[in-house]
Amino acid sequence: MKSIADGVYAAAITPRRLGVQDINLGSMWELIDFLSDKRLSGIVLMGATGEFVHFSNSERMRMMGLAPKRSRVPVLINVSHSTLDGAVELAQAAAASGAAGLLLMPPYFFRYPEDDIRMFCERCVSEAGVPIPVLLYHLPQFGNGIPCNLAVSLIREGVVQGIKDSSGSPEYLSRLQEARSDGPDFTLMVGNDGALRTAYRDGISGAISGCACAVPELLTALYQAMQDANEERAASLHSRLQEFIRGIDQFPVPVGIREAATLRGCKLGPNASPLGIDGKQRLEAFRSWFHEWLPGVLAECRDA
Repeated sequence: MKSIADGVYAAAITPRRLGVQDINLGSMWELIDFLSDKRLSGIVLMGATGEFVHFSNSERMRMMGLAPKRSRVPVLINVSHSTLDGAVELAQAAAASGAAGLLLMPPYFFRYPEDDIRMFCERCVSEAGVPIPVLLYHLPQFGNGIPCNLAVSLIREGVVQGIKDSSGSPEYLSRLQEARSDGPDFTLMVGNDGALRTAYRDGISGAISGCACAVPELLTALYQAMQDANEERAASLHSRLQEFIRGIDQFPVPVGIREAATLRGCKLGPNASPLGIDGKQRLEAFRSWFHEWLPGVLAECRDA
């Protein structure tokens, strides 16, 4: 089984068609082309940034059947579902499509204890029988979290090959890093953009970044600066990333990222849920800010 390469992966927005619950495949291919040209290690589809909960399995499989063939970089696909059968179906379809790896959350919405989460993960991997790496997807903000001791156990038992930690918890990430240094190596991806610089110093595999869908140049330049041990450059680029994060944190996920990518020419369609009057005003201010902010950031990234 091939391992997942280190580096920065962009968590892609999923373009939506107006008035229907369908994925705009033409716009999806254009977004994949855009991201494939940005020195990323790969692209992640149907994660939280990709709003997977809004789409049926048939629609998700329709897109994933072609996306890895369109991309010029490896594609990871989130196959999370609220049911075991749904996750197995998605995992098998994603593996057949040519995906380089899968992400798997515990079943979401309803709350499950640790033993049930273990059983779900074990049975999903066993019943799907896929020949590609599976990463746990820890996103407790939007569903059931994965207790750290359970995550480490599933990795050490070979049920999964790593984890994407999007919790933003320094303690959780630190415990994963300790387990990685004490035992067999595994893929450890940070999913919280603000934690990337600190996490890199402590030895992570890379990042799965929602921000990289809108400003991939910034994330790849920051990662390169960290690899080069250029602390001054890394600090400056990290400061720029924090500016962007503060801008998008005004909105529900992933409204700010969608808007920024749209301003860069990506045709992503409407938000899943409309903003109120105050939200629309803040979005207009964000558009103006991003328009002024972006050229300087891109110039700084080119100099990196």
